[in-house]
Amino acid sequence: MSKRRIAIVGLGMVVTPHAQSLVELSNRVEVAYAMSRSRERCEAFSKNFPFPTTTSLSDILQDKSVSTVFVLTPPNTHLELVTQIAAAGKHVLVEKPLDITLARSEQIVDACRKAGVKLGVVLQHRVRPITLALDKLAKTGKLGTLAGGSCWVRWWRPQTYYNEPGRGTFARDGGGVLPTQAIHALDVFVSIMGPVAEVTAFSGTTAVHKMETEDMVCAGIRFSNGALGGIDATTAAYPGFPERIEIIGTKGVAVWGSGNLEVFYHDGTTETVKGEDVRGGGANPMAYSHHTHMGLIVNFLDALDAGREPDVSGESALRVHRLMDALIRSSNERKPIAINA
Repeated sequence: MSKRRIAIVGLGMVVTPHAQSLVELSNRVEVAYAMSRSRERCEAFSKNFPFPTTTSLSDILQDKSVSTVFVLTPPNTHLELVTQIAAAGKHVLVEKPLDITLARSEQIVDACRKAGVKLGVVLQHRVRPITLALDKLAKTGKLGTLAGGSCWVRWWRPQTYYNEPGRGTFARDGGGVLPTQAIHALDVFVSIMGPVAEVTAFSGTTAVHKMETEDMVCAGIRFSNGALGGIDATTAAYPGFPERIEIIGTKGVAVWGSGNLEVFYHDGTTETVKGEDVRGGGANPMAYSHHTHMGLIVNFLDALDAGREPDVSGESALRVHRLMDALIRSSNERKPIAINA
């Protein structure tokens, strides 16, 4: 099989784990372009990675040999970029979140569907071994009927993180802790528990940070299957703690964390699935290995080769976007919000 020619759009902070992965996947892909409108970023990128750079999106759109584009730009640019790329007949892997609002995110999914191209989203927690193991437990009934669950993301970001122009604003990021940090664990949470029917939430900016958007969200939720749950997400918890998801079933409880998956069955037996140590909860947002990103990229490439939807598709990513939208609406409107999946 010939190598798939791909392009990268966006050479900011998040490009590093993608580029590291693509170097290791050189037997499957050829990076034809790494694009930024900033010549300085192109030059800095070239010092670390052996990929050709360009400052022109047109170079990518007009090159028919390029079948796939990774969009790694700020969230508020995604709709316009993905729409152009999809119209050029190229598959897209886009960084999370899909975009800054639910409506714009839905437009991205619709644009790719109408263009007949595949859309993947960088929600890499979904393909981690412990997530796949938890999903199997839930689907095979080993936990019994799912009765409840909770999701904690108690991370730390110093004020210097939010002092970067645009960071933590509605205009660029679409929100704070929800779309930028908690989205990964929340995506796992709803992928296991199923659709959320209703939320009652409180959100705000704590005294720890000076920023436009939320750095703390607390919520009670009801799932479509009747199960109850809770969400606790923040970037104000120094020095930053591992993410944690608990799934309560009628036969046992599963605890998903940054390292292992632990299962405690009602018959007294236990089970542990070893996983990789995934960090990023502390002051350094890039303190993690690129291997989880590589797993997601491999899954995406496999899907393209097989002509199927990637496991982390744009359509599946809308579940967590609908949840995040409802959490903020509930807090702003001070009432429960129903979610139409």
